[in-house]
Amino acid sequence: MAVNDPTYAGEHRPAAAPYAPARPNLLPRELSDDELNLFRRAGERRRVAAGETIFRRGELGRSMFLIDEGRVKLEFGDGLTEKLIGPREFFGELALFIGNHARVAAAVAAEDCSLNVIEHAEFQRLLEEAPAVLARFMRRSFSYLVSSEQQLIHSLRRRNEDLMLALDSLRQTQNELSGALQLVRTDELTGLANRRGLYQFLDEQFGPASAAAYPALLLVDIDRFKQINDQYGHLTGDAVLQAVAEEVRASAGAVDLPARLGGDEFALLAFVADAGDLANRAIAIVSAVRRLRFAPPNERLSVSVSVGGCLCDGGSAWPAWYSDADSALYQAKGSGGDGWKLAD
Repeated sequence: MAVNDPTYAGEHRPAAAPYAPARPNLLPRELSDDELNLFRRAGERRRVAAGETIFRRGELGRSMFLIDEGRVKLEFGDGLTEKLIGPREFFGELALFIGNHARVAAAVAAEDCSLNVIEHAEFQRLLEEAPAVLARFMRRSFSYLVSSEQQLIHSLRRRNEDLMLALDSLRQTQNELSGALQLVRTDELTGLANRRGLYQFLDEQFGPASAAAYPALLLVDIDRFKQINDQYGHLTGDAVLQAVAEEVRASAGAVDLPARLGGDEFALLAFVADAGDLANRAIAIVSAVRRLRFAPPNERLSVSVSVGGCLCDGGSAWPAWYSDADSALYQAKGSGGDGWKLAD
């Protein structure tokens, strides 16, 4: 007879037996003997085959499950650790306490299982029948749920910290990669683009002519550079290369590319309004280099350049452009240097 049977008189009701589970060291989800017997009497037996989904994450539920035989896997998703539970253990208890609660994990039979299913309405009846047993069960369950939530919060915090560290590492790697790529595409001495950088510019940005501007190429060659190296030394030769590079860079527009092709040869890929605009660029470079002055003991050093250029035919490619500009450069050098020439 139930302890709340009205036939019992208050003064004659027997004292409740002390709560002394036969298994003092219970696992977090393991039931005591009293709880196990109570739920087995109230539950509905259900067989589940290995691999069968008992319920899905996010699914609304109103029942708790007790495992009599077999094992069940709880899958929390979002990279959280799965849990494998077995006989005498329970799961889905929040739906039992609250009713119509969204499942926080998916439950899948890891092997053939025998379950006891306790519905929400039956649990309410059990609360009246054995309140002391269920009060202890609920207190232990809520303690476990709170501990699980704290572990989840800690795990999410750690994951967030790990994610931030990973993002910082990715940013650093990206910056290092960008820096490495920049070095690969840049001439170390002058800071201008090298041939690799020039070819990438041609592939990505140096497009066909528009109504406002035409693509053009200037080749710049230092006159008698070998003599400068022989007479003044390679350190001075490097200083000359850097100074000429600055003048080529100064003549470049925002969308143009100044480059060092190698040795004492430079190039300027530019967008110009017409051939007159290109000629003015060539004149500016020749004049600026002619005015260069160097500190002692190289104050007597005089530097000049020869420049050849062409408007780039949109129907052809770099080899043809280079050939036209190089022919003009050859004519400028053949005239004694310190001058410029455009291809016809």
